[in-house]
Amino acid sequence: MIINLNLGGKKIVVVGAGKEAQKRINSLLKNNCKILVISNKISKPVESLVKQKKIEFKKLEIKNGNFLKTEKPDIVITTTDDKNVNEKIISQAKKRKILAYSSDNPEMSDFSNPAVIDLQDTVQIAIFTGGRSPSMSKKIKEQIEKSVKKSIKQEELDQIKIQQIARRLAKEKITTQSKRKSFLNSIMGDKEIKQLIKDRKTKKVENRIVSILREW
Repeated sequence: MIINLNLGGKKIVVVGAGKEAQKRINSLLKNNCKILVISNKISKPVESLVKQKKIEFKKLEIKNGNFLKTEKPDIVITTTDDKNVNEKIISQAKKRKILAYSSDNPEMSDFSNPAVIDLQDTVQIAIFTGGRSPSMSKKIKEQIEKSVKKSIKQEELDQIKIQQIARRLAKEKITTQSKRKSFLNSIMGDKEIKQLIKDRKTKKVENRIVSILREW
């Protein structure tokens, strides 16, 4: 089952600062979570993120999962080259009811990372093999990514953003879910809004939504 976790405000500890760690950090940066990297050394990309105050860094030689007691993360991601250390971290995380992921041990991990096709942070399409073969997930992603991006129009991505605005405004006035659903469907089918989206006149779209909302 593929799910999308709401990580806003959650504390994520990434153990290690190599290329694998950098991939995990990059995927977390968009989630408005608190990222702490723990490693005995720091790479230039990680150091750059620390200087930008996007993440925190703690220099520490990790030999087991004892650091979990003091750091108390919601999720721990271990990317070290030492499989034994990774297993110790996951085992201790499970005892403390902390979600854990190891890049070299999907069987012990609580979750897996799919290969994701990201369309302007608006639509994400996941290719997932259940942790059986991350390399094949990546390969399949590369095979279909161009055709997916060509098949989804810019107007459709803009409509998603407009729907978010419409939903926010509707919650302030329309009390029932069924009526809000009907309202959002009417926004999606409105010819004037469609034309305004094509013309990239976002502010006028919002004005049109407010105008339609007055009739509900």
